[in-house]
Amino acid sequence: MARPSQDRYATLHGDFRWKVPERFNIAEVCCARWARTTPDAVAIHWAHEDGRRATYTYQELQRAANQLSHALRRLGVTRGDRVAIVMPQRFETAVAHMAVYQLGAVAMPLSMLFGPEALEYRLQNSETRVALVDESAMDNVLQARAAVPCLKTVMAVGQAEGRGDIDWTAALAAERATFTAVSTHAEEAAVLIYTSGTTGPPKGALIPHRALIGNLTGFVCSQNWYPQDDAVFWSPADWAWTGGLMDALLPTLYFGREIVAFQGRFAPDRAFELMQRYRVTHSFLFPTALKAMMKAMPTPRSQYKLRLRAIMSAGEAVGDAVFAYCRDRLGVTVNEMFGQTEINYIVGNCTRSVDVHGRVAPGWPAKPGSMGRPYPGHRVAVIDEHGQECPRGTPGDVAVHRLDIHGHPDPVFFLGYWRNEAATQAKYTGDPQNSWCRTGDMAVMDDDGYLWYQGRSDDMFKAAGYRIGPSEVENCLVKHPAVANAAVVPKPDAQRGAVVKAYVVLAPGHVGDAALVESIQQHVRGKLAPYEYPKEIEFIDALPMTTTGKVQRRVLRLQEEQRAQGRMQSA
Repeated sequence: MARPSQDRYATLHGDFRWKVPERFNIAEVCCARWARTTPDAVAIHWAHEDGRRATYTYQELQRAANQLSHALRRLGVTRGDRVAIVMPQRFETAVAHMAVYQLGAVAMPLSMLFGPEALEYRLQNSETRVALVDESAMDNVLQARAAVPCLKTVMAVGQAEGRGDIDWTAALAAERATFTAVSTHAEEAAVLIYTSGTTGPPKGALIPHRALIGNLTGFVCSQNWYPQDDAVFWSPADWAWTGGLMDALLPTLYFGREIVAFQGRFAPDRAFELMQRYRVTHSFLFPTALKAMMKAMPTPRSQYKLRLRAIMSAGEAVGDAVFAYCRDRLGVTVNEMFGQTEINYIVGNCTRSVDVHGRVAPGWPAKPGSMGRPYPGHRVAVIDEHGQECPRGTPGDVAVHRLDIHGHPDPVFFLGYWRNEAATQAKYTGDPQNSWCRTGDMAVMDDDGYLWYQGRSDDMFKAAGYRIGPSEVENCLVKHPAVANAAVVPKPDAQRGAVVKAYVVLAPGHVGDAALVESIQQHVRGKLAPYEYPKEIEFIDALPMTTTGKVQRRVLRLQEEQRAQGRMQSA
């Protein structure tokens, strides 16, 4: 048990107060103020997988944003209009965000991995007028455009220039490098991000400018009291998603520090090379990325000179195997974090740390496998179906209250789902001004206030009468040396209702045969309850993943249901 001096949680949480100004704009705090005060400070290091590199200052970022704001206004974009940004991590993506925010418009980041149908739905539903698109997504955007009459202009970026209605280079060159930003209210919409659509069509979560403030306590704590003088941030998280935008790009720029933008596919060796080259000190790495790094590079510090001081991880349960790897092999205690697009960065850990000047930063001890505790400023509980707080140790739905522990409004909340009031209301339990917002994620809160993830409410299942949370079984599976990754789902069974089935991605050098199946099953039997070990194991080349790095268990679950129907029809 940690000494009391190491756990400053009660003081940090109890003393914290939100300060949200009436007028607030993300572009002002993330770029314009630094362009005025530290114009030559590095904002973005850009690297392409083909070897190209560049470095951009805050002054260069602001100058380009000003020119783009003029260009967008010339194209008819006004306050509140949606502007699609369909680009990967690159300088122009950051420019686009700053330009849209200071124009008072709404940025709608879209993944470059979206196909034509996914793009068509989001562009049409949001009534987007202008899209900024580079070579990674131009083919799909042009294909989708035929069914999106509201999309008036496609601005082509990078190697896509010449294929849109107007080119980025020419459009910016024709505009002035100064721009008077719109004075937005903190409550005004800034970002429209569509959720992954695990149940029904994707919903557009409308995020206000003030939400960035609501994210900051979690960001600062999960990065062990970010920033520090030499802080350099990098994350493979796509800037088109909350994890990349609100957990990496915007908070890094808010503090006037450097962020690495890598344009290319993630690979463990490339991740370590990037962190070494740019002297990365802080990072956000998905559990899936950390698992890949753990299997590919068991002893990374013997091969790379790393300066890592903090790692935040989110999206799935980290598990104690990955936790131990980060602590023992990377020399960093990983801070697990939990949040979602609608209410981001609400729960996590903050390791007590020492900065480059020898100053001790307060924190609270991490419990391996735990999601952590509510970050300062957020009132979080586990509630039942009636909206009542569950007794400690009882599973329930993780929820965040609209008011903090002092009774003040929490700025982290989204404004609502785009033109979907019914879905917005369904997210809350209780009076609209004094209510809990449900996350749909199941967890248990222990006596110390730490949350232990049980899985999405729609991922939980019963097998032979026992309630199974897939995360615990998956965490156990990846501790086997032959398992690179795993997903656990129910397989329909006539006698027991369902049995536990594991889809397993093998680590390099292993063959999926009957002997290995038995070895993996025995491994789980020896560590978990008898009813939790996978009765069936299927080896698979890759797990179905969302573009945000989360395992799509529902895809595998549906596959099992369809197979069961096929067996019944054959019988």
